[in-house]
Amino acid sequence: MITELAWLLVALPLLGAVLLLVGGRLTDSFGPLLATALSWGSFLVGAAIFVSMLASDAGERASRVELYDWVPAGSIDVTAGLLVDPLSMAFVLLVTFVGSLIHVYSLGYMEHDPDKRRFFAYLNLFVASMLLLVLADSYLLLFVGWEGVGLASWLLIGFWNHNPAYATAANKAFVANRIGDVGLILAMSIMFATFGTVDYAAVDGAVGAAGEGTLTAIGLLLLLGACGKSAQFPLQSWLGDAMAGPTPVSALIHAATMVTAGVYLVVRSHHIFDAAPNAQLAVVVVGAITLVYGAIVGCAKDDMKKALAASTMSQIGYMMLAAGLGPVGYAFAIFHLVTHGFFKAGMFLGAGSVMHGMDDQVDMRRFGGLSRLMKITWVTFGLGWLAILGVPPFAGFWSKDKIIEAAFVGEGWRPWVFGLTALVGAGITAFYMSRLFFMTFHGKRRWTDDVHPHESPLTMTIPMMVLAVGSAFLGLVLATVAPISTWLEPVLGHVEHHEPVLPVPVIMAGTLLVVAVGAVWAWLVYGRGEVPQVAPEGSALTRAARRDLYQDEANEVLLQWPGIGLTRGLVSVDADGVDGAGVGGLSRSVQRSSAWLRRSQNGYARSYALTMLSGVVVFLAAMWVMN
Repeated sequence: MITELAWLLVALPLLGAVLLLVGGRLTDSFGPLLATALSWGSFLVGAAIFVSMLASDAGERASRVELYDWVPAGSIDVTAGLLVDPLSMAFVLLVTFVGSLIHVYSLGYMEHDPDKRRFFAYLNLFVASMLLLVLADSYLLLFVGWEGVGLASWLLIGFWNHNPAYATAANKAFVANRIGDVGLILAMSIMFATFGTVDYAAVDGAVGAAGEGTLTAIGLLLLLGACGKSAQFPLQSWLGDAMAGPTPVSALIHAATMVTAGVYLVVRSHHIFDAAPNAQLAVVVVGAITLVYGAIVGCAKDDMKKALAASTMSQIGYMMLAAGLGPVGYAFAIFHLVTHGFFKAGMFLGAGSVMHGMDDQVDMRRFGGLSRLMKITWVTFGLGWLAILGVPPFAGFWSKDKIIEAAFVGEGWRPWVFGLTALVGAGITAFYMSRLFFMTFHGKRRWTDDVHPHESPLTMTIPMMVLAVGSAFLGLVLATVAPISTWLEPVLGHVEHHEPVLPVPVIMAGTLLVVAVGAVWAWLVYGRGEVPQVAPEGSALTRAARRDLYQDEANEVLLQWPGIGLTRGLVSVDADGVDGAGVGGLSRSVQRSSAWLRRSQNGYARSYALTMLSGVVVFLAAMWVMN
């Protein structure tokens, strides 16, 4: 069967990374093209597997490809294998298609960079790691891919590490992700202790025999891992700084793929969360907080890429909220994840195109009026803007509005709190994304005379156009022509339709109303109004949003200072206690006794004679006493 070739999905881009890194300068001339070709090769393998799955009955679309006996350790025997099912294939097609388009874009964007061969090697490494993450048939093998994308992200964010600020941003992302990794490691440890395995199928089958407290602990620890990787509250502070990497990195890693890994982890673990309602509620709360947090921060950012990063954080908050709603929201979380991968990657590539034409500037207050000089970038970015706003019939209307509708499903206070939060978030999203669009492409020209805006080459604009088509029509296709909820049903199960607490037409009308209000408000202030080239001081909330609502300061007080204090305390205990009472104390005793004995060896004969006489006197005295 074609699914037996699933290992090629990971092997092809991994081969590219190895060849470009080991081959070194010998691959400078053809390395980027080779990396791009191997990424497309992985997509073709995925497409062939997808077509073969379509030809099968829904109940036969999941298969396991066993690779080798990985960890034979007594009673624990972990086999490395790949799980090819509708959920993993949705990610495979997204990662390989969008990732390959970004490889093509990078051929133009990185054309003049002397280290572009190394850059493409890291891109291939990332694609291979992300594919391993989503294809793994166990949490342990998922963790290998999990760490692989973390490594590749660190390498790519800090690609221009000759700039100390960029190196610091890469380290910040790395540390924040390692904090989340602690949660995933502890979750696997509890699984081993409780189930004796970390295989997906075995864990899912044994969930019913475990206590709710144990499952809650596992769910909360998995959520911690997801928060680190997906930049969710309270581990979200690294994402804005990660924009230090080249713009294709932001499009691939921080829009379409790696930051969605946390959503994948939660949905893949849906059996655990369904049996642990408190952990499931925590997922919803984290998603609701993050979608509002990112939206507020996005309203105050003048750096184009950081505004998009805040938007990514907020949109993944929508996905996490949907994933925490349980069976009613799992498919919608993946639906929005797929459409978001297209329109957000397209907007990040559009930001890179603007930077290409504006001499690498990112301050939107220095843009304005670019629609007349960069028409392809304007149109493609505009389609992504309409998609994220949720304007019908663009992609976000079909996916994000489904999440808002699902948030209003339930009993008691939850549908009102989470539904209204999702609704308000849509209005704020419309404001800050319209602010970004109008400040960049409309209004008066605010750039300096030494900047000459121009359109990007075809290697950059063609991927943008393809992603723009997805931004326009993908949502419609996945909602009506080929429903993604039906495709995911063999994995997530059939879900009956649940009526929200408000009529669906009312929710849709309310969503479109708040979106219209947000967009019009942004037009009045930033499209028609005068945009100062230097940001005014603003209100207290604006100042706080510019500093990410003081998340770095909070981390410093809550984590860094206690960590430094604990470290210094342990060093003191080790130096004064362990070393002082043990090795250090013994060494000081030897040193003091040596100093005392050294004084007796002064080189004077009379001193030695006196010592000998004293010894004789003591000896005679001892003999006299004994007799």
